[in-house]
Amino acid sequence: MKRDNLFATETSKSNTQFVRDLGGVVKKYGFIIHNEEKMEMAHSFGKHGAEVAEGFDLHMIQVCKPEKAAKSLSANPERAVLMPKFIMTFTQNGKTQIRFLSFSADNIRAVIDDEQFPASLAETYKQY
Repeated sequence: MKRDNLFATETSKSNTQFVRDLGGVVKKYGFIIHNEEKMEMAHSFGKHGAEVAEGFDLHMIQVCKPEKAAKSLSANPERAVLMPKFIMTFTQNGKTQIRFLSFSADNIRAVIDDEQFPASLAETYKQY
């Protein structure tokens, strides 16, 4: 059984520069950053009166491929629970940390009773 995978890496780029560069890369593959105005969690939390630690720079970046998502969700809206793809970035020890969780076909199948969806979603993870 293939397991879910936590992708973890780091870069010497600033968090801001990494996010800017990521936007250019995802665009080349037909993706968009869906939540550009809301991905900086310090700002989002602050708008709701929540305080964060100094230097807190977590970004929750929602990546979407509108054409594929529209087709997939039109075929079965139950797929929506696994569709948002979030890339998390934050600064730790002077470097930008990057995290992404991808799900195995077995676990996708366990959540959604949909014969085509596990292979389709797993294919997205492999391509990029």
